[in-house]
Amino acid sequence: MAVVLDTLAGKVRPRHPEKAGRPDRPQLAKPAWIRVKAPGPGAFAETNRIVREHGLHTVCQEASCPNIGECWAVRHATFLIMGDTCTRACAFCDVKTGLPGPLDRAEPGKVADATAQLELKHVVVTSVDRDDLADGGALHFAETIRAIRAKSPGTTIEVLTPDFLRKDGALEVVVAAKPDVFNHNLETVPSRYLTVRPGARYFHSVRLLARVKEIDPVIFTKSGIMVGLGEERNEVLQVMDDLRSAEVDFLTIGQYLQPSRKHHEVVRYVPPEEFEALKTIAFAKGFLMVASSPLTRSSHHAGEDFARLKAARAAKLGH
Repeated sequence: MAVVLDTLAGKVRPRHPEKAGRPDRPQLAKPAWIRVKAPGPGAFAETNRIVREHGLHTVCQEASCPNIGECWAVRHATFLIMGDTCTRACAFCDVKTGLPGPLDRAEPGKVADATAQLELKHVVVTSVDRDDLADGGALHFAETIRAIRAKSPGTTIEVLTPDFLRKDGALEVVVAAKPDVFNHNLETVPSRYLTVRPGARYFHSVRLLARVKEIDPVIFTKSGIMVGLGEERNEVLQVMDDLRSAEVDFLTIGQYLQPSRKHHEVVRYVPPEEFEALKTIAFAKGFLMVASSPLTRSSHHAGEDFARLKAARAAKLGH
């Protein structure tokens, strides 16, 4: 179970204040196919050291990703910029919620330095939601992209952004910085938004992804959903169609895992064969790349998947 308390100025506070008063939710026993290896020494410790020395946050730690041992063992970390506190209160997420502090203007340079030190060929940069900022943090994303480009020109860059809801012009700032991959996760099907992702709007997120392609068709677009939250199969297929209508290139599908008893419960553990079936359908609908498995996450194997994505586009274009 994830830690649900934090220390602040020597005091213990709920990590998720909005969830603290809720009754405990049931937790289903994990099936045999939901198993990860414990992190070992060596590269994992080195990755941890570099992240700490630069004073950075990672979504691997803050969101309690089950794949942290595997990814950090090969020196792959997903940087979480703009602090570790989110202004949203999604029912599934383990990132701390509350009022964030001011932006660290030196952070883009720190991320660039860590990227170079880790010798990353492909880097993923995500963030907390920053609804308190006029541009939702778009300029900070752009500055981070430019800093990485300057320090590691051979590194490809993937951004996983918030929805920039009601932040006119924010998306355009990020796209103008030309990341190689623009990722924004839908997270779940429309019928589950009010309980799972109440601060977001499904069709706004779909439109955001479509707008990226309108501005710069060369940028790869990517989105992902979790299953096991009470969605119906036909709803998942409809999400695929909506994303293809927005010309999204890459779809990820993974099992939702409940961080604590205060979070949304796991309604069902989806067996591996259903993930394989969804992958087959998604490819048939026209996605260039699909990652679908119980432990699939947005940034899991991102570098290898990006290489496959480029190859798939080249094949489609006949190159």
